[in-house]
Amino acid sequence: MRILIRGVAVIPKAGSGIIPRADVVIEGRRFSAVVVGEEVQGPFDKIVEGEGKILIPGLVNTHTHLAMTLFRSLAQDLPLMDWLEKEVWPREKNLSGEIVYWFSLLGLVEMIRSGTTAFADMYFFMEEVAEAVEKAGLRALLSYGIIAPTPERIEPELKKAEAFAREWDGKAEGRIRAALSPHAPYTCGPEVWRRCTSLAKELRIPIHTHLAETKEEVERFRSQTGRSPVEWLEELGVLGVPTIAAHCVHVSEKDIEILAAHGTSVAHCPTSNLKLACGIAPVVDMLKGGVNVSLGTDGPGSAGNLNMLEEMRLAALLAKVKTGDPQALPAREALGMATWRGAAALGWGKDLGTIEPGRRADGVMIRIDRVHWVPNYDPLANLVYAAEASDVDSVFVDGRFLLLAGELQTLDEEDIVGRCRELAEKFR
Repeated sequence: MRILIRGVAVIPKAGSGIIPRADVVIEGRRFSAVVVGEEVQGPFDKIVEGEGKILIPGLVNTHTHLAMTLFRSLAQDLPLMDWLEKEVWPREKNLSGEIVYWFSLLGLVEMIRSGTTAFADMYFFMEEVAEAVEKAGLRALLSYGIIAPTPERIEPELKKAEAFAREWDGKAEGRIRAALSPHAPYTCGPEVWRRCTSLAKELRIPIHTHLAETKEEVERFRSQTGRSPVEWLEELGVLGVPTIAAHCVHVSEKDIEILAAHGTSVAHCPTSNLKLACGIAPVVDMLKGGVNVSLGTDGPGSAGNLNMLEEMRLAALLAKVKTGDPQALPAREALGMATWRGAAALGWGKDLGTIEPGRRADGVMIRIDRVHWVPNYDPLANLVYAAEASDVDSVFVDGRFLLLAGELQTLDEEDIVGRCRELAEKFR
């Protein structure tokens, strides 16, 4: 399949500047050319007009719980542990594979429509999540969420996680990869972490977890172990394998040094951290300290939506407020967190995150002819500070369009929404 995107503005990579007009060629699953100053000649299997649009690398959501679209608007305005222990975990006992499949599809519709092309997800009934991802055409790092606070839970949880990883890693023509996900240091003991670390090394897959999300969590952990959660994981050898640590809101200078030394990627989730009053992560300090910081939405139950454009804007704004410096985390860095840094966190750093020949053809075309884009002195500034999810015009992964001129190509939105409305009735 040979595709031409004709006459489109391009941001090839965060920080690289903007090409006002180019012809972008996709051959098979990869970009083959970005041509400036001349019109590329055919033949092409498909020509997509880029006038009035800007092409950016696909957005990468490095931490979410996709099927928690089920809990959107349910049990709101609560502290994290009250929300989890009193509202979410009791309801999750009634989950089924069917429910997770349909609400994963609902989340995938939302992701596509807001420009996400790749994401990291941990949850339950992950086979059904993987089937939904395969159908939708996105790229994903998927993992079963291990919760094993008591000894009798360890074996069955580890078996589920391992079986999923062995079955699905590399599936969907390589678009699906697997990880191991001990939920958090406070829900999984040392044995779980040691065994997951050993298995991750054997299978050559990463670990994806929650870390240092609330002040209370960190204080309680220090009182019980004499260490921060980050120090504890390092001592267990966990950080010796590629790790995605979601949140890291309450980390010390020493924690940041540890994360940087081991190449751990942090998934910053500003909306969820704000809504649950967890705090503002020290993103600027982590970046300066050499930590790869990416962006995630967290689950729609806590964040409300799966809008990575919103996360990008909030990340930039919150960094300015936290540091008192309006130049902290400029627009180019926010876009980098949402693209190439996210790709690196998920293990696709050599293939994704930029628009250049040889890279995987994952991209998003955004309309820049909307009223909130006028004037457009600086398209990058408008992308980060003014763009809305509804501006997303087209989305493609591996050269395959999932959204084209506002029309979904792989999913039936009306059918998915109707089915999810029916299934949600039992959870009211």
